Amino acid sequence: MKAMISTLSLALSLAVATPAFAQTAPTAAPTAADADAFIASVEKDLFDYTVEASQVNWVNSTYLTEDTDAMASRINAVGTEKSVKYALEAAKYKDVAGLGADTKRKLDILRTGIVLPAPTTPGAATELNTIATDLQSQYGKGRGTLDGKEISGSDIEAAMGDLKHTPAQFAEMWTSWHDKVGAPMKDDYAKLVGIANAGAKELGFADTGAMWRSGYDMPPEEFAKVTEKIWQDMKPLYVALHTYVRWKLNEKYGDAVQAKTGPIRADLLGNMWAQEWGNI
Repeated sequence: MKAMISTLSLALSLAVATPAFAQTAPTAAPTAADADAFIASVEKDLFDYTVEASQVNWVNSTYLTEDTDAMASRINAVGTEKSVKYALEAAKYKDVAGLGADTKRKLDILRTGIVLPAPTTPGAATELNTIATDLQSQYGKGRGTLDGKEISGSDIEAAMGDLKHTPAQFAEMWTSWHDKVGAPMKDDYAKLVGIANAGAKELGFADTGAMWRSGYDMPPEEFAKVTEKIWQDMKPLYVALHTYVRWKLNEKYGDAVQAKTGPIRADLLGNMWAQEWGNI
């Protein structure tokens, strides 16, 4: 969940305004000079608009209200529409002969750097950003409980790493947060993924995941193979670490809390998302 929100926050920062560059593609075959002019125009536009977009999103992150959510949704919807437009435009220049190294790199960033693309269907960008902003707002306002009393997500994050608490308290914090905050997001998150996948397909990718994996120096399919190989190489070490951690938790809490075999109880790992074991 924390990774998801980080991804949403990054996506919400990618807002752009109506560019000064011509809206229609060149009638003749595009040249390296055309690509340079396109990049210069886009860079100016992105620089100018990112200031405004960052201010709006900062206010929204600092003061989570319905009004600031609406402001963020509006400006980020514009950003998504324009980011998709820039990506489609950049694709027209990727095979132009004589491109400078900087221009080529910037065209690649424009083409593949969108985190959550929306299709060009009218209203799609607005819907995507309304959902994304609402999810971020729900997360920021979310509260769980400890000893029956409501506490914020940041307080739960700190408390989950404090080993003075009992297994019952860890279970209460974990369950209350994930049931009250995480679970209600599921349907909207699935809808957001569906819109983003449709946008990625318009950009020529199988889905959003393939688009993300294309940002490296290999095709998305090759990236997946390399990742799988790295995982298989690391798996014996991971299994050994998992076994050791499970054994130590069993030693501390006993069989009734943590069994000697099988999965580790996620709420005992010292992290409210079970992402890491550093706190224990």
